[in-house]
Amino acid sequence: MKPNLRPLAQQVIVITGASSGIGLATARAAVAKGARLVLVARNEQALEQIAGELGGSALVVTMAADVGDRQAMQRVADLAIERFGRFDTWVNNAGIAVIGKIEDASDADHRRLFETNFWGTYYGSTIAAKYLREHGGAIINLGSSESAAPIPVHGMYAASKHAVKAMTDVLRVELRKDAAPVSVTLIRPAATDTLFTDHARDYTASAPVLPPPLYAPEEVAEAILHAAVHPTRDIYIGASKAFTVIAQNFPRLYDWLSEKVIYDRLQNGQPDANWQGALHGPNGGRLTGRARGYYPGRVLRHSLYTHASLHPVATVAMLGLGAVAIGALLCGKGRAR
Repeated sequence: MKPNLRPLAQQVIVITGASSGIGLATARAAVAKGARLVLVARNEQALEQIAGELGGSALVVTMAADVGDRQAMQRVADLAIERFGRFDTWVNNAGIAVIGKIEDASDADHRRLFETNFWGTYYGSTIAAKYLREHGGAIINLGSSESAAPIPVHGMYAASKHAVKAMTDVLRVELRKDAAPVSVTLIRPAATDTLFTDHARDYTASAPVLPPPLYAPEEVAEAILHAAVHPTRDIYIGASKAFTVIAQNFPRLYDWLSEKVIYDRLQNGQPDANWQGALHGPNGGRLTGRARGYYPGRVLRHSLYTHASLHPVATVAMLGLGAVAIGALLCGKGRAR
């Protein structure tokens, strides 16, 4: 059965990890298009401030909850139905990182990472699927370029995103086999200018950074909202597709790039005293209420690859017009001679 996806202006959307970064950018973009929202994060104060910014309880309700708690996620679904009568799209965005060599981090930190990144996504996906089987809608999970192309000192983060990809792919097939009217999408961003490194538990000797190019969280938000109304299997943001192709088809080359090029671009040389981040609990101040991070370099607002993949007809038309314009220019230049 074809997925039943409403226009955004008619949707109720659940977004986890909504207090900053991609989640916050998605919430802002969704409200601007008329959607009603259920926002989830661990920081209740930040959620209240964001709800006020986005229009108050008529458009937005919030719940402070840990996505690693299945019962809490069920309460989120119940809240959406109680306040708005339903939900149409569930975005599993909440995520956290442990940065450091695999051998250096504690088992407790690695388990906490998986509770958020994998189990949180699994709980949200299965709770949403149970409801949407009967009503139709979309499940949108946040993967990463590292779902297929892991990088050094992100080992267990990458492992969690591999697990998210596998679970998402199988859930999609199972729902289709049952003719459930549910779209299941994996969003695969490249490095994004969010508070990713600020939130991370850091075991390295100097402050971590993400390797360029970095993309704006608003670009990822646009991809998420596209998936909410257009059934799409995967959406790659920016360089994510290129990294995936290299890692899958030229693994030895990718290993060499990881060791010789990427590794040295993951730290900025500034001292970092074993930063705890927000792994085990919410953190306030500069770590909430921001969609963008503190990256000092150039941040790309748009990805040509992503635009082309989401709007192929428009892209072909633009390329055609460009070819005509270049042809006319060259012909004119020839006549001038």
